[in-house]
Amino acid sequence: MPLQMLVEAIDALVDCDAAKFADPESLLELHRQLSRLDAVVTAADAAFDASGTWALDGAYNAGAWLATTTRQPKPAMAKRLRLGERLRHLPATEAAWAAGDIDAAHAAVITSLHSESSADILARDESVLVEQAKSLRFSSFTQVARYWADRTDPEGAERDFEAQRAKRDCYLVESYNGLWFGQTRFDPIAGTIVAGELKRLEQELFDADWAEAKARLGREPTLSDLRRTPGQRRADAFVEMATRSAAAADARRPVPLFTVLMGDKTLDHICELANGTVVPPGSLVPFLIGAELERYLLGLPNRTEISHRTRLFSGATRRIIEVRDRACTHVFCDRPAEDCEVDHIVPYSDGGFTTQENGRLLCGFHNRLRNQRPPPEEL
Repeated sequence: MPLQMLVEAIDALVDCDAAKFADPESLLELHRQLSRLDAVVTAADAAFDASGTWALDGAYNAGAWLATTTRQPKPAMAKRLRLGERLRHLPATEAAWAAGDIDAAHAAVITSLHSESSADILARDESVLVEQAKSLRFSSFTQVARYWADRTDPEGAERDFEAQRAKRDCYLVESYNGLWFGQTRFDPIAGTIVAGELKRLEQELFDADWAEAKARLGREPTLSDLRRTPGQRRADAFVEMATRSAAAADARRPVPLFTVLMGDKTLDHICELANGTVVPPGSLVPFLIGAELERYLLGLPNRTEISHRTRLFSGATRRIIEVRDRACTHVFCDRPAEDCEVDHIVPYSDGGFTTQENGRLLCGFHNRLRNQRPPPEEL
């Protein structure tokens, strides 16, 4: 029986020292086979659901039967069953998952695109989406899927965003002993605004803590030497945000900055936040009054660089590299542009120019790593 052979094979793996599979090739193969097994289990769960045999034990539905017998959370089982049912309409996705070329996360993204209104278009484009899932970083693939959904049903995308915004919520309540507890829910744009400012203030407090520890110890501190934990700094950043808001009640309100990319047809119809979150164009309309715009023309043959022999990237040259790359360009990193440095591809010491073509974003870690040893081929 195939199932018995699987049990014996897994028993043999369990009996081995896991360190024997810690090399990159073995790990990749293990994950591939794990995805394939997950695909088989999901398909079997869906078939079990369709069979109705779960009712013989008096279970309310297949999800309840599986959650009880496997001792897993009901929401997780319900999610798996929905995924298995939707896969029946998406043969290319099901085949790619069974082959180990994609996993459950990719399959969930693609199946989430299926609806009565999108079924015919998805049937046409499914293979293309699967190929994107095979080749792209997961975050990039989810962007592709979101753009596909928005272009397939633009009005639906606008409705979905408004529904998200309608769910916004925030509360802050005082407990009996004087502590305050809260929770927030924001739409993508509002969340980005709040998170960005919170991150900026938290970094200010981190820099202050680092300077204080260095002065107190007389040496470069470690994270354990800082007076505040990350959670404490975030809490203090919230307080600082409120304090500055009260102090600047009559100050000029900050305005959003919109970056417009022109001249490259591959960028047509892109509408996303700086952190990569895809949003429908209509969601930006309320922010257009008073907003600032910066326009970048890409692909112009007669572009002039200013001071290409300067040591550091600055001004418009730096900004266009930030807009173009948007994150660390190392294959194993996705740190956002604001956390990156602009690095010379051909080192400045070797005659490399400070130009767009010779610049790229690297986070501090990978910039230092690049100077310690030859970069991998992907760079």
